[in-house]
Amino acid sequence: MKLQDILTLDCTICAAPASSKKRLFDTICDAASRRLPDMSQHDLLQSLTQREQLGSTGIGNGIAIPHGRLNHCKQAVAVLITTSQAIPFDAIDNRPVDIFIALFVPEDCCKEHLSTLQNIAKLFGDKKFVKHIRKCQDNHQLFDIIQEAS
Repeated sequence: MKLQDILTLDCTICAAPASSKKRLFDTICDAASRRLPDMSQHDLLQSLTQREQLGSTGIGNGIAIPHGRLNHCKQAVAVLITTSQAIPFDAIDNRPVDIFIALFVPEDCCKEHLSTLQNIAKLFGDKKFVKHIRKCQDNHQLFDIIQEAS
């Protein structure tokens, strides 16, 4: 599954004011709860924090892919957030993070989940693409860049 297939404009947030991982996760869960009305924000937050306790999802170069699996969920949802200031995230390179691609996937979709993570890592591994992401000025521009990506 590609990011373009599961990201919607209402889950794309450019230059969010986030000062901590906790505040960022609250923003992610607030956006995702609009796409997953049967899931509580608490359940969404718990899925992210449980995964994060296993090890940071900060993959380096100012990018993180927080993700969680959800019981009783039928669809995958992505939330893309850039922050106005990079925040500490315990990334593998110890650099703060300013690009977050959060995923919520059904518990029983392990194969699709791994495939989506691989596709996102490949997409955001392109330094030129990431540079364009960081230059975005609004939600529409950020969303459009993702939709146009191959």
